[in-house]
Amino acid sequence: MPQTAAAPLRRPAHDLKVVALCGGVGGAKLALGLDRLLAPGSLSVVVNTGDDFRHMGLHVSPDVDTVLYTLAGLNNPETGWGRKGETWRFMETVADQGGETWFRLGDKDLELHTERTRRLDAGEPLSAVVDSLRRGFGIASVVLPMSDDPVSTVVETADGPLAFQHYFVREQCRPAVTGFRFEGAAAARPLPAAVEALRDPDLGAVVVCPSNPFVSVDPILSVPGIRAALIDCAAPVIAVSPIVGGRAIKGPAAKMMAELGLAATPAAVAAHYAAFVDGFVLDATDAEQRHAIALPTVAVPSVMRTLDDRIALARAVLSFADGLHVQRLAS
Repeated sequence: MPQTAAAPLRRPAHDLKVVALCGGVGGAKLALGLDRLLAPGSLSVVVNTGDDFRHMGLHVSPDVDTVLYTLAGLNNPETGWGRKGETWRFMETVADQGGETWFRLGDKDLELHTERTRRLDAGEPLSAVVDSLRRGFGIASVVLPMSDDPVSTVVETADGPLAFQHYFVREQCRPAVTGFRFEGAAAARPLPAAVEALRDPDLGAVVVCPSNPFVSVDPILSVPGIRAALIDCAAPVIAVSPIVGGRAIKGPAAKMMAELGLAATPAAVAAHYAAFVDGFVLDATDAEQRHAIALPTVAVPSVMRTLDDRIALARAVLSFADGLHVQRLAS
């Protein structure tokens, strides 16, 4: 099977248009690297909304907010999610009154949830609200929820089905996973701007960020039209492994894979994406697994601890995509 090493970009990164598919913390890190590397407005981030839910009467969009906070430099660097410098007076009052505290809403975060809910209830589509928030935060990259229609991730477990946030936060991922379903997906419409970005003839690359394949990326793919747009995309589609050394850098992906009878390896992730991905990026520590992947691959340092790490990985991913594009033109 072909293997490809990263090489310098033929043209400057600021000349490229890129679409990224993204979940929460891990995906947002690479989205930030791409944002810093590309020209303002050249990156479109299509974000999972399958874990959106109503809590305490408010519409909460965890992955969208993580991407917004990360691109704006407002995220909590210790957790990767939530706002830095957050306070918790609201939750303290809820606890004092015996209310639900399993999903914590910080005071700054609460302000955003309240404004989003007000505007949604007034009839604005989610995409319009997100775009307004993006501009208010001074973010140049485009942030696109996968759909304006509701799609809800349900985790099937040995103990019965759980809404995603109940599984992820309330139960802290303890129940054994048996599968997933995406309620509302069949009737949902992809965001037109997302499909248009994937069909842009000037698109240089599509990047599937190192997010959980099952509960961050698959909800996006469950929306009719998005998978087909990826398959038909003229630009190279590159996926980055969220599994490094047999473990997920963040979240329960490795645990889910084990419970589903899958090896927690980059090769298993690559196979999951094989129908629409043209190339696969794995961490340098897993370089020996390149031979088990039936796609062009590149092995590079992919653990993103610093901003420089995020930009370096973004540059390696785009260089890889560029090399695949050259190969495609030559064949």
